[in-house]
Amino acid sequence: MASGTALVYDEEMTTHKLLWSDPVCDIEVPERLSSSYELLKCYHLVERCVRVPAREGSEEEILLVHSSEHLEVAKSTQTMNEEELKRVSGNYDAFFFHPNTYHCARLAVGATLQLMDAVMSGKVRNGIALVRPPGHHSQRNAANGFCLFNNVAIAAKYAKLKYGLQRILIVDWDVHHGQGTQYIFEDDPSVLYFSWHRYEHQEFWPSLKESDYDAVGLGEGKGFNVNLPWNKVGMGNSDYLAAFFHVLLPMAFEFGPELVIVSSGYDSGIGDPEGQMNATPEVFAHLTHFLKQLANGKLCVVLEGGYHLKSLSESICMTVKTLLGDPIPQITGEMAPCLSAIESIQNVRAAHKPYWKWLMYEGNFSFFTQMGLIKTNVAALKNNICGRKLCRWCMKINLHTMNTKVLCLVNKMPPIRTATTADSQVSAHLLPVPVHLVKEMGKTETKALVSGFYADLVKEDKTLLSLGSMLAILDKILKKEVCSGIAESHTAAVAVAVALRHSVRFGFQRVLCIFVGDLQIIPNTEDGKILMIHICEKEHSSFLLKGAEGNDFFSAVLGFILPVAYSYQPNLTIIAVGPNRSLGISGISLLFALLQGLAESRILAVIEDTEINLTGSIARALVGASTPYFGVYVPPTQEKINKIKVLRDQFQQEWKMLQCSGKLSI
Repeated sequence: MASGTALVYDEEMTTHKLLWSDPVCDIEVPERLSSSYELLKCYHLVERCVRVPAREGSEEEILLVHSSEHLEVAKSTQTMNEEELKRVSGNYDAFFFHPNTYHCARLAVGATLQLMDAVMSGKVRNGIALVRPPGHHSQRNAANGFCLFNNVAIAAKYAKLKYGLQRILIVDWDVHHGQGTQYIFEDDPSVLYFSWHRYEHQEFWPSLKESDYDAVGLGEGKGFNVNLPWNKVGMGNSDYLAAFFHVLLPMAFEFGPELVIVSSGYDSGIGDPEGQMNATPEVFAHLTHFLKQLANGKLCVVLEGGYHLKSLSESICMTVKTLLGDPIPQITGEMAPCLSAIESIQNVRAAHKPYWKWLMYEGNFSFFTQMGLIKTNVAALKNNICGRKLCRWCMKINLHTMNTKVLCLVNKMPPIRTATTADSQVSAHLLPVPVHLVKEMGKTETKALVSGFYADLVKEDKTLLSLGSMLAILDKILKKEVCSGIAESHTAAVAVAVALRHSVRFGFQRVLCIFVGDLQIIPNTEDGKILMIHICEKEHSSFLLKGAEGNDFFSAVLGFILPVAYSYQPNLTIIAVGPNRSLGISGISLLFALLQGLAESRILAVIEDTEINLTGSIARALVGASTPYFGVYVPPTQEKINKIKVLRDQFQQEWKMLQCSGKLSI
């Protein structure tokens, strides 16, 4: 399996710069690259990456997307004086030429292709290309919006041609619509293009009708162009996560990409003068983490926009840390998408219902078109962004404090990713990944620790030994000496009950516990501090996921479990796996992988000893290995969808992240 994260950067790309005064273009500065690279070095992230040299993209590669006329105009600017450059630049919308622009743009193309080759050849697992000028606005025959050549579009065409790829996902989280990329692929079903962008009912640049949610593609490409327009400024972490849970991720898992490319613009982050959004840098760690679960981990991140240097640099560092496999930082802010975001998300789902199996039984959507509901109220926005009550992540944040915050996250990363005990029935040397061995807790210490609770359940020596192993691992997690751990038990339900009580006694205020399979849940008395979800075959369970994993899993996990879990924001996640599971190995692995975005990746796995064949797969998921491919997507039955919808409707007032996928209760 490929490992490592590529970093492609060349200082030469900072020589592209504006030579005259232009209030539209003066935010696109060389420091966007240099300050980001310097912060990566400051956090010792550069030395952890695999350095891949940039090169110039060839004319043949550029012509995969652009016309020869466009290429010739760009070439001709190399010998022009300032007045000539200014005149040619005036032919385009929001673009400037410098004598070095053509060289830098070719380097940007080549750097992107170098990253693509490193990932596709297996030299690395994923990577990031810090490039300039950006690309997603450039069109076949025109520069546009700071972009000369469309780096990501060229890379997608190149990957199809060189590697024979048939399904490529492009995720554009820049705050501007990448209309250039849309135009290039809007009739191509082999490329799924997803863009969210500030739109404000066509009032924000590029102010195009085809940037709205109903532009779903053309001809055979219908359904493969996905626009999620933000009609208010101030979108934050919960809005971005809701878009992933309720639109992008279910669509992406159905599509089954062989490669994921991110048009990674950070002007959608807090502090940026262009976006005026409130998403904090750590949200990009979560978005990156989710995309790593696709395409067997083949993920290429390519820089687009981002014009607040501090916000840009911190967000890039968060992305790179996640690509490297570091624990995911805790998300901040209230987990409740605003009404405007919910409206946009539901409009996208309605527009794409005819084209996607996962939406087949999702009921009849109503398009939100009442201007009284969704038109931006400028006066209100001054004090209340997106109609939310002001909170600490919705207000302006002092970006100068981010440096301390991120550095703290870098330094406190546990040196060990996953642990188990030496008495595990699966020998450590047989596990497919390195797992740290810890010494189990002694019987006397174990008995003393649990004597205050569940003493009547702990009478056998075998149970005490099992609990001693689990508690030794759990203590390492609670003390942040390891990120996660795997405990085997012949009485998993008892082990989980003890683990929950011990975690709360340790001081954790919110523990998420997910039971998978036929396990008896022992009632807890820690009201409000433990959230339990049971995935099993029994009709009376609190949450039902019944039947084959392939068609139920995504609707259940993406449509219910993840939104609830992110609404809850646990300090620790415990996942118990027992017999008679409706989830197979692929489902179990992906469940663990997705839930690592919570609780700074602190997960305790408790496995019934009858299920130890899963230990290797769970260990791989916990250390960040690629999740197994699910195969061809099969939609869930209407019966299963209806049961999940009932649950969503029942709990959406308590867990606001559920509100985007069902009928809305206001």
